Amino acid sequence: MEIINELTLSKQLIKFPSVTPIDAGAINFLSKRLKSLGFKCKILIFKKGKGKPIKNLYARIGKNNPNLCYAGHTDVVPPGNFKDWTVNPFKPKIKKGYLIGRGANDMKSSIACFISAVSLYLKKNKKPKGSISLLITGDEEGYATNGTKSVVEYLKKRREKISFCIVGEPTNPKKLGQMIKIGRRGSLTADLEVFGTQGHIAYPHLSNNPISTLVKICSKLKNEKFDNGNKNFQPSNLEFTSLYVDNKAHNVIPSSAKTQFNVRYNNLQSASKLKKKINQIIKNISKKNKCKFKINYLENGEAFLTKPSKNIFLAKKVIKDITKINPIFSTTGGTSDARFIKKIAPCLEFGLVNKTMHKVDECVSIKDLRNLKKIYLKFLEEYFS
Repeated sequence: MEIINELTLSKQLIKFPSVTPIDAGAINFLSKRLKSLGFKCKILIFKKGKGKPIKNLYARIGKNNPNLCYAGHTDVVPPGNFKDWTVNPFKPKIKKGYLIGRGANDMKSSIACFISAVSLYLKKNKKPKGSISLLITGDEEGYATNGTKSVVEYLKKRREKISFCIVGEPTNPKKLGQMIKIGRRGSLTADLEVFGTQGHIAYPHLSNNPISTLVKICSKLKNEKFDNGNKNFQPSNLEFTSLYVDNKAHNVIPSSAKTQFNVRYNNLQSASKLKKKINQIIKNISKKNKCKFKINYLENGEAFLTKPSKNIFLAKKVIKDITKINPIFSTTGGTSDARFIKKIAPCLEFGLVNKTMHKVDECVSIKDLRNLKKIYLKFLEEYFS
C-alpha cells in the first residue's frame, strides 16, 4: 500500500490553478490518487441554474457502515495580482517553514492531510471496519449550486448513507487545535432598489430624490437589533456591501438608487422571518417618502447547530492529545458546505489555521501539516476501533 506524503500532495494540488469554477484537472488528479489506494471513485458533473458545469468527486472504500466521510473543495479564490505575491501562487514554495501558495490553507493542504492519514491507516489496517469516503467539490467558493449541494442530492437518491462527516475547512484563528466548528450562521443577501422622481436639482420640490429615502432605509436597517444571540451564536448582524446611483450629471436628481446588504444570522432567526421584518421596514419608510422599491433576496443557507455527540467529543480529545490545546466549540465565520451535509449526516469542521486564507501569500506551517495528518489518522483509528 502506497504511503502518500501530505506535503508532496499539497504542492501537487496547489499547482492546479483551479479558481472557481475552473477545475484545471484537480478532480481527475485526486480521483487517480484515491484509486491507487483502493477507492471506488465517481466523478459527478452538475449543471443547474446560471452557474457553469462543476466537476465533483465522491470516493469510497468499503461497503459497510459506519461510513466516515471527509468533505472538502479543490476550488480556490482568485489570487489577485501575481506581482503582490512573493511566489507564483500556483508554483508553491517553502519559506521559513511555511508552504506558500493559493489554497495552502483553504483548503487543498487539508485534503492532502486527510488522504495522507488514510494511506497510513490502510497500510496498518488493510480494510476499515466500515467505510471511508471523500466528498470533494469544485464549487465551494462560488455559487455552490452545482457542488456539494448537488452531490448530497445525488447521495440521497442513491440512499448512500454517511454516518459522520469531517469538513476540512480552516477553523483555527491562530494555532492548530484552537477551534472546532459545530454549526454556522445563516446568510441572506439582498439587492434593493428605491425609485423616486428624476428632476432638476434647482427645483427639488418638483422631484423626489430616492437617495434620501435609501439613506433613511440604510440607517434604520443598520441600527435594527434583530436579537442578542445565545450561548452558541453571536447576535445576528446586517452589513451593507455596496451603494450605487447611476447618475453622472451633477445637476440632476436621479430616478433610482441601489444598495446591497447581507445578514449573517443565528438560529433564533430564519430567512423568511428576516425577510418579513426587513420588507416591513423598507415598506414603511418608502411609503412615508412616497417612493417605490424592488428587492431581491438570495438565501445562502440557514443557521444550524450540531449538538455535540460522542464523535465530536472524540475529535476534541484527539485534537488535544496531538496539539496539547483544548479546542473550543464555535459557530463563527462565514458559510461552508457543512450547511448542505448536515441535512444527511452530523458533522464538524476542523482544519488548518485560517489567518492567511484568501490573502496574498496564503500559507501553512509545515509543522501544522504534519500535526493535522496525525489528528486525522488518530481519529480514523479511534473511530473504527
